[in-house]
Amino acid sequence: MTLRARLAALHPGASRRQLKRWLEGSRVRVNGAVVRRGDVPVRPGDRVELAAPPPPAFPAPLAPIHEDAAILVVDKPAGLLTIATARERERTAYRLLMDYVAGGRPPGRERVFIVHRLDRETSGLLVFAKSPVAKRTLQAQFAARTPERVYVAVVEGRVRDAEGTLRARLDPAPRARVRAMREGPRGKEAITRYRVLERRAATTALELLLVTGRRGQIRAQLAAAGHPIVGDVVYGSRRNPLRRVCLHATRLAFVHPDGRRVSFESPPPAAFGRV
Repeated sequence: MTLRARLAALHPGASRRQLKRWLEGSRVRVNGAVVRRGDVPVRPGDRVELAAPPPPAFPAPLAPIHEDAAILVVDKPAGLLTIATARERERTAYRLLMDYVAGGRPPGRERVFIVHRLDRETSGLLVFAKSPVAKRTLQAQFAARTPERVYVAVVEGRVRDAEGTLRARLDPAPRARVRAMREGPRGKEAITRYRVLERRAATTALELLLVTGRRGQIRAQLAAAGHPIVGDVVYGSRRNPLRRVCLHATRLAFVHPDGRRVSFESPPPAAFGRV
């Protein structure tokens, strides 16, 4: 009997294509040794085993930061959506992670849940929940503004004050570019605290702490203050040396669903130092 025939007898529900994948994937062992050819003869007393599938590779271009039974924290690159839009549905952080946690298992057995988002143009830390309970726990914290969310940005010009607070009301109209309004009852309040990390000849590196978490908040407020983020041409930047917006989510801290306070770090890209 050939190895392929023995496998078919041991796994009658497997298709020929699946048997081929098992062999090519080095999952089949005969008497403890990996065998990749199905036409190899086997004797009645030979032990044929099918090894468990290897764990799925972590999806590029995301970088793993932390994973446990309740949460998944990743480092998202600039240029990748967090979740689908009308124009882009497949290449998103959410879709890549859904495929990763499924790992070949039946649909619906394993999945991730959106907790918060980063703009496509922003890189850095994102947390996803791995159960509905964890999702509700984390989203309640974000709604209450209790997580610590810290960003690093390189902005145009030299910021005068060593630290301060940016306050504005953001235009609620659904458009690509959020507009910051200094006065008036319209819009949603946005608050960001900042401190200067380094002043350079024509730019300033800032650390920014979100107090509120509005869409496009940091980008709109810095542009309104006369210091658009380098590379943020949508908000008026005149320079784009890295071909990306120089904004990175560098620290994220919150209460884990199990009750522990957890904190994660992602250093800003080294290229920020050359801007």
